[in-house]
Amino acid sequence: MEEEYLVKKWLSNELSEAEEQSFKALEDAHLFEEIIQEAQRFRGDEQAKVASFSALEPLLESKNKVRSINWIGTASKIAAIFVIGIAIYYFMDKNSMESFTTTLAQKEMITLPDHSKVNLNQSSHLEYNAADWDENRSLKLTGEAYFDVEKGKRFNVVTDQGIVSVLGTEFNVLSRDGMFKVSCYEGLVQVSYGNQEVELPAGTEFVVTAGSSKKIAIVVAEPSWVKGLSVFENVPVADVFNELEKQYHVSVSYDSDIKLNFTGAFEHNNLENALKSITQPVNLTFKIINTKEVIITNVNKK
Repeated sequence: MEEEYLVKKWLSNELSEAEEQSFKALEDAHLFEEIIQEAQRFRGDEQAKVASFSALEPLLESKNKVRSINWIGTASKIAAIFVIGIAIYYFMDKNSMESFTTTLAQKEMITLPDHSKVNLNQSSHLEYNAADWDENRSLKLTGEAYFDVEKGKRFNVVTDQGIVSVLGTEFNVLSRDGMFKVSCYEGLVQVSYGNQEVELPAGTEFVVTAGSSKKIAIVVAEPSWVKGLSVFENVPVADVFNELEKQYHVSVSYDSDIKLNFTGAFEHNNLENALKSITQPVNLTFKIINTKEVIITNVNKK
């Protein structure tokens, strides 16, 4: 059997008994196995090093005693071994990545390796490397999440729009659809956005919309969505309908002439109550069709 074929199947742990015997009979089988042992050192917190040429040289010199060397062939094998080592490292590193994704109307509570807690909001994605978490408390976020971070080394939340850094605190990060918002509820948060470095003490919020940023005070103890509410202050009612669609996974149709601003809130666990909270204050009415479609109309429209 071809050596390349056997090595590929050996790396994926798919050798049959007969193929395993053929692999062990390969001239360089023991070198491949040593690479695997070296690659194991990449796992966990241990410092990892790729085997040096001096470590491989004695193995090659032992072959010189029994046969002449084809240097081109030998160099190719050494290169192949290092490529395999890099591939194994990449495979192990990739396997240590933990990722979580929520869909519409779904939330998920996540416990990180240091016992920090993350409440991942709907339509969001979070990922981190579990292998080196003790040394590098860093994760990537798309969407929105509320963090309760245990004290320890620097904790980074990396988004497409900026980086949020803390040592131990409670905060919320929203990075979606061109909006970037960081709210600090306990401790101190540092936000890196473009060329700005902004510090947020408890009770403050950093908001970026349409390329413009501002720092404002907040009075709530945690984000409203954690309590199962969506809260709005003087926003176009179309934005409220969009949020309703995300939270309830429904389609909302409404008259084009409905151009109102809305201040209020709606709950996330009862569609009918949510629609009443939205429509009654602004003199609208609604109809639910097959639990998946909502029609909003203006009461005063003739």
